[in-house]
Order: sequence, then C-alpha cells, then structure tokens
Amino acid sequence: MLDNFRIGIDLGGTKVESIVIAPDGAEIHRERIPAPQNVHEHTVRAVRNLVLEAERKIRRNCSVGIGIPGALSRTTGLVKNANSTWLIGKPLERDLETALERPIRVDNDANCFAVSEAVDGAGGEAAVVFGVILGTGVGAGIAINSCPLPGANAITGEWGHNPLPWPDDDERPGDLCYCGRRGCIETFLCGPAPARAYCRDTGEAIAVPKIVQRARDHDVSAEQVMARYENQLARSLAHVINLLDPDVIVLCGGLSEIERLYDHVPSIWGQYIFSDIVETRLCPPKHSDSSGVRGAAWLWPPFQNSGAATEQRT
Repeated sequence: MLDNFRIGIDLGGTKVESIVIAPDGAEIHRERIPAPQNVHEHTVRAVRNLVLEAERKIRRNCSVGIGIPGALSRTTGLVKNANSTWLIGKPLERDLETALERPIRVDNDANCFAVSEAVDGAGGEAAVVFGVILGTGVGAGIAINSCPLPGANAITGEWGHNPLPWPDDDERPGDLCYCGRRGCIETFLCGPAPARAYCRDTGEAIAVPKIVQRARDHDVSAEQVMARYENQLARSLAHVINLLDPDVIVLCGGLSEIERLYDHVPSIWGQYIFSDIVETRLCPPKHSDSSGVRGAAWLWPPFQNSGAATEQRT
C-alpha cells in the first residue's frame, strides 16, 4: 500500500539523483550518485538501491517516477534515443518494475521538467506550460493541466528540429544539424551557439558567460552576438506561441541563466505573434536543475495522464 509519498529519479548520463516528495510537495530526502556506465543491469541495480534506501530512511512506501534522456518505444517498450547508449534497446521499465516489485512510470526528462514547473514551479497553476531546454541540444516538454503531453506521434516539444522562422539571408541555409538538415532551430539556439557566433565574428574563442559579461561592459561584438541570439530565440518562441499559445514558457539549461533574455526576448517576439496582445510569460525555472527529478516524482497521481514514456527524441 503506497502512502502518496513520491520518489522521483533523474537518470542522467553522469549522475543519478533521487528525491522524495511529500503529499504537500515538500522535499524530504535527496541523494545523488555517479551514474553507472556501459552496463544496463548496473543502472537497474543503482536505481533500485536508491529507491529502497530512500524508503528505508523515511520509513514509507512510495510511488516511483523516472525521467530519462530518451524514451520508451510504444511498440516494443524498449529504450530508444538515449544519451546513455547502453540503455538503448533494453526493457528498462520492465526490469525496474521487476526489481522493485511494483509499477513505475517513466517519461522523457524534458516532459518531467515541464511537469515540475507546471505543478509547483514558475508555471504553477497555469493551464499550458512549454518547458524549454537550451543546453547542448534544444528541446522542450509540454504540460497541460500539469500532465505531460506526448502527442499522437510522441514528438511534442521537438521544436529544435523545426527550421528557424523568418530567417534573414545571412541565416540561410544554416549550419548542418546532427539530424541531417540545415537551419534547424537547435543549431542557432543550443548552448554552444553564441560562442560559435562570437568566434566567427571576431576569431576569438571564449565561453558564453564571458560573452555575456563583455556585452554588459559594452563590447560591440559581444552585444551584437547577444542581440542576434535574442532575436532568433524570440522568433522561435513566437512560432511556438502562434501554434500552442501557452500561458507560460519556462527556460532551463545553461543559457537560461542569462538574465537579460527575460526582458529582451518578450520585447521582440510581439512583432512575430499573430495577436494584438501577448499574455504569455517567459520565466526562469523555480526549481533550477531540480525540476527534472521533481517532475519525475509528479508523474504519479493525482497527475495520471502521463502513462509510460513514449517515443520522444531528445
């Protein structure tokens, strides 16, 4: 018998994190361990041990939700498109249910992020939350009434592999994306993109935080790179707003820490949005890098529409 306490697991490529959330949303336990490498069975054992140790410490039985950087195939139930390649083709959900002797829920980590911010984060109580990842790649999750939205083809949130909207001539055809196409949003907005742009403009290779600082110090090249990035982000999010019309867009990933984005991007996107007013809010995450693990915990009731992870690219 479960006590309505929830365990969330964030299964990353370098670490595995667990959290226990009480019915009122309070965090009561957290643990992080290095992620096992190269062996599926070691991953199953590590997750099992984290769950059992958390339950031992709080002396309660819990539901278990897991966020993975990939998905489960709808037809086979096997992991696909995971950065932890040793999990690909493995029945992770079935093996964990056997190891833990209970049902579990698994979903894409971007969906978990969106759910977390929709339940009790920056998008708390909003009907539609679009949770954006601006990291090594560009992806997103969509939460409707605090439930992840997988979609008919299980590809909701894959905005990073749409073409950059309203491109300027010097943005065509765009860099080659790993998906095989040119001009994908991901190539313009991913974490390394501003550094690549600055290096192309100046010949100097520096990290993004330094570019942001130089822009703050009125360096012309740095300001041009940041202004161009903000315009590209505004156009890309305007496309999302025209299609989905979310109440809140929440950013995560390394570039979400750039404070100027939250003022500059909404001041630009209105010219591309098919509306006389724009009520959509652009926000940083309330739970920062804890959103994924919290969202995994929230995959269980009362948020029951998530089901198992569906075919979702990362």
